[in-house]
Amino acid sequence: MIEIDVQRCGSGEIVVFHDDTLDRLTDSTGRVSETPLEKLQSLRIGNSEERIPTLEAALDALPAGTGINVELKEAGMVDDVAPLLRELDQEVIVSSFESEALAEFARESIPTAYLFAGSGSESVETAVELGCNSIHPLYELVDESLIEQAREHGFTVNAWTVPTTEDVVELRELGVDGVIVDDWLIVPEG
Repeated sequence: MIEIDVQRCGSGEIVVFHDDTLDRLTDSTGRVSETPLEKLQSLRIGNSEERIPTLEAALDALPAGTGINVELKEAGMVDDVAPLLRELDQEVIVSSFESEALAEFARESIPTAYLFAGSGSESVETAVELGCNSIHPLYELVDESLIEQAREHGFTVNAWTVPTTEDVVELRELGVDGVIVDDWLIVPEG
Protein backbone atom coordinates (compact mmCIF):
# COMPACT_ATOMS: atom_id res chain seq x y z
CA MET A 1 0.00 0.00 0.00
CA ILE A 2 0.95 3.60 -0.32
CA GLU A 3 -0.08 6.33 2.10
CA ILE A 4 -1.11 9.81 1.06
CA ASP A 5 -2.17 12.77 3.18
CA VAL A 6 -5.18 14.80 2.11
CA GLN A 7 -6.62 18.15 3.11
CA ARG A 8 -8.94 20.82 1.74
CA CYS A 9 -7.29 23.70 -0.09
CA GLY A 10 -8.39 27.34 -0.12
CA SER A 11 -10.81 26.91 -3.04
CA GLY A 12 -12.40 23.80 -1.51
CA GLU A 13 -10.89 20.90 -3.44
CA ILE A 14 -9.25 17.94 -1.69
CA VAL A 15 -5.51 17.92 -2.42
CA VAL A 16 -2.69 15.53 -1.62
CA PHE A 17 -0.14 17.34 0.52
CA HIS A 18 1.43 16.40 3.85
CA ASP A 19 2.25 19.71 5.50
CA ASP A 20 -0.21 22.40 6.66
CA THR A 21 1.97 25.03 5.00
CA LEU A 22 3.76 25.25 1.66
CA ASP A 23 7.04 26.50 3.12
CA ARG A 24 9.01 23.25 3.53
CA LEU A 25 8.10 21.47 0.30
CA THR A 26 7.68 24.27 -2.25
CA ASP A 27 9.27 27.63 -3.03
CA SER A 28 6.11 29.37 -1.82
CA THR A 29 4.71 30.20 1.59
CA GLY A 30 1.30 30.14 3.22
CA ARG A 31 -1.26 27.64 4.45
CA VAL A 32 -2.61 25.03 2.05
CA SER A 33 -6.08 25.66 3.49
CA GLU A 34 -5.87 29.29 2.39
CA THR A 35 -4.36 28.72 -1.05
CA PRO A 36 -6.61 28.10 -4.08
CA LEU A 37 -6.07 25.02 -6.23
CA GLU A 38 -4.97 27.05 -9.26
CA LYS A 39 -2.05 28.51 -7.28
CA LEU A 40 -1.21 25.13 -5.68
CA GLN A 41 -1.00 23.46 -9.07
CA SER A 42 1.41 26.12 -10.32
CA LEU A 43 3.93 25.25 -7.60
CA ARG A 44 6.71 22.69 -7.94
CA ILE A 45 7.43 20.15 -5.23
CA GLY A 46 11.08 20.56 -4.20
CA ASN A 47 13.37 20.61 -7.22
CA SER A 48 11.09 18.34 -9.26
CA GLU A 49 8.58 19.08 -11.96
CA GLU A 50 5.84 17.48 -9.84
CA ARG A 51 2.78 19.52 -8.86
CA ILE A 52 0.31 19.26 -5.98
CA PRO A 53 -2.43 16.91 -7.19
CA THR A 54 -6.07 16.67 -6.26
CA LEU A 55 -7.07 13.44 -4.54
CA GLU A 56 -8.95 12.39 -7.65
CA ALA A 57 -5.88 12.88 -9.87
CA ALA A 58 -3.67 10.98 -7.42
CA LEU A 59 -6.11 8.07 -7.32
CA ASP A 60 -6.30 8.02 -11.12
CA ALA A 61 -2.49 7.78 -11.27
CA LEU A 62 -2.27 4.70 -9.03
CA PRO A 63 -1.27 1.48 -10.75
CA ALA A 64 -4.06 -1.11 -10.77
CA GLY A 65 -4.19 -3.14 -7.59
CA THR A 66 -2.14 -0.72 -5.49
CA GLY A 67 -3.63 -0.46 -2.03
CA ILE A 68 -4.01 3.00 -0.56
CA ASN A 69 -4.07 4.48 2.93
CA VAL A 70 -5.66 7.93 2.79
CA GLU A 71 -4.69 9.96 5.85
CA LEU A 72 -7.22 12.69 6.60
CA LYS A 73 -5.50 15.78 7.98
CA GLU A 74 -8.80 17.29 9.11
CA ALA A 75 -12.50 16.60 9.52
CA GLY A 76 -15.18 17.68 7.07
CA MET A 77 -14.03 15.76 3.99
CA VAL A 78 -16.17 12.60 4.06
CA ASP A 79 -18.63 13.77 1.40
CA ASP A 80 -15.79 14.46 -1.03
CA VAL A 81 -13.46 11.59 -0.15
CA ALA A 82 -15.76 8.61 0.44
CA PRO A 83 -17.35 8.56 -3.05
CA LEU A 84 -13.92 8.52 -4.69
CA LEU A 85 -12.71 5.69 -2.47
CA ARG A 86 -15.85 3.60 -2.96
CA GLU A 87 -15.18 3.59 -6.72
CA LEU A 88 -11.77 1.95 -6.28
CA ASP A 89 -11.18 -1.71 -6.96
CA GLN A 90 -8.29 -2.13 -4.53
CA GLU A 91 -7.62 -2.25 -0.82
CA VAL A 92 -8.40 1.09 0.86
CA ILE A 93 -8.10 2.36 4.41
CA VAL A 94 -8.78 5.82 5.82
CA SER A 95 -6.62 6.90 8.75
CA SER A 96 -6.36 10.01 10.88
CA PHE A 97 -5.12 11.47 14.14
CA GLU A 98 -8.40 13.41 14.19
CA SER A 99 -11.19 11.50 15.96
CA GLU A 100 -13.84 13.70 14.37
CA ALA A 101 -12.56 12.91 10.87
CA LEU A 102 -12.80 9.17 11.53
CA ALA A 103 -16.20 9.48 13.22
CA GLU A 104 -17.54 10.96 9.97
CA PHE A 105 -16.59 7.72 8.20
CA ALA A 106 -18.57 5.53 10.65
CA ARG A 107 -21.51 5.32 8.24
CA GLU A 108 -19.26 4.43 5.29
CA SER A 109 -18.19 0.92 4.36
CA ILE A 110 -14.55 1.97 4.22
CA PRO A 111 -12.10 0.56 6.80
CA THR A 112 -10.64 3.11 9.22
CA ALA A 113 -7.53 3.34 11.39
CA TYR A 114 -6.79 5.57 14.35
CA LEU A 115 -3.33 7.14 14.20
CA PHE A 116 -1.68 8.01 17.48
CA ALA A 117 1.56 9.00 19.13
CA GLY A 118 0.35 9.13 22.74
CA SER A 119 -0.85 6.66 25.33
CA GLY A 120 -1.37 3.31 23.66
CA SER A 121 -4.04 2.07 26.06
CA GLU A 122 -6.17 5.21 25.83
CA SER A 123 -5.68 5.34 22.07
CA VAL A 124 -6.84 1.76 21.60
CA GLU A 125 -9.98 2.65 23.55
CA THR A 126 -10.51 5.66 21.28
CA ALA A 127 -10.20 3.38 18.24
CA VAL A 128 -12.81 1.07 19.78
CA GLU A 129 -15.18 3.99 20.37
CA LEU A 130 -14.72 5.14 16.77
CA GLY A 131 -15.43 1.68 15.38
CA CYS A 132 -12.03 1.46 13.68
CA ASN A 133 -10.67 -1.65 12.00
CA SER A 134 -7.02 -0.87 12.70
CA ILE A 135 -4.69 1.14 14.85
CA HIS A 136 -1.65 2.96 13.57
CA PRO A 137 0.61 3.69 16.57
CA LEU A 138 3.93 5.50 16.49
CA TYR A 139 6.41 2.64 16.12
CA GLU A 140 8.13 3.47 19.43
CA LEU A 141 4.87 2.74 21.31
CA VAL A 142 4.53 -0.82 20.04
CA ASP A 143 5.17 -3.48 22.66
CA GLU A 144 3.67 -6.85 23.59
CA SER A 145 1.00 -5.17 25.73
CA LEU A 146 -0.20 -2.92 22.91
CA ILE A 147 -0.31 -5.83 20.46
CA GLU A 148 -2.25 -7.91 22.98
CA GLN A 149 -4.75 -5.12 23.62
CA ALA A 150 -5.18 -4.53 19.88
CA ARG A 151 -5.83 -8.23 19.26
CA GLU A 152 -8.45 -8.32 22.02
CA HIS A 153 -10.42 -5.80 19.94
CA GLY A 154 -9.69 -7.43 16.58
CA PHE A 155 -7.49 -4.60 15.32
CA THR A 156 -4.85 -4.79 12.65
CA VAL A 157 -1.69 -2.99 13.83
CA ASN A 158 0.39 -0.90 11.41
CA ALA A 159 3.26 1.01 13.03
CA TRP A 160 4.50 4.34 11.67
CA THR A 161 7.05 5.86 10.62
CA VAL A 162 9.59 3.10 11.04
CA PRO A 163 13.12 4.39 10.34
CA THR A 164 15.40 1.33 10.07
CA THR A 165 15.48 -2.29 8.93
CA GLU A 166 16.30 -3.33 12.48
CA ASP A 167 13.15 -1.62 13.74
CA VAL A 168 11.08 -3.34 11.04
CA VAL A 169 12.44 -6.74 12.09
CA GLU A 170 11.79 -6.03 15.78
CA LEU A 171 8.22 -4.90 15.06
CA ARG A 172 7.54 -8.01 12.99
CA GLU A 173 8.76 -10.14 15.90
CA LEU A 174 6.33 -8.29 18.19
CA GLY A 175 3.51 -9.13 15.80
CA VAL A 176 2.63 -5.97 13.87
CA ASP A 177 0.69 -6.53 10.68
CA GLY A 178 2.38 -3.78 8.73
CA VAL A 179 4.84 -0.91 8.88
CA ILE A 180 4.57 2.56 7.45
CA VAL A 181 7.93 3.75 6.13
CA ASP A 182 9.34 6.64 4.15
CA ASP A 183 11.76 4.33 2.30
CA TRP A 184 10.40 0.92 1.29
CA LEU A 185 13.97 -0.36 0.76
CA ILE A 186 14.39 -0.72 4.54
CA VAL A 187 11.70 -3.43 4.63
CA PRO A 188 13.29 -6.87 4.27
CA GLU A 189 11.43 -9.51 2.28
CA GLY A 190 9.49 -12.13 4.15
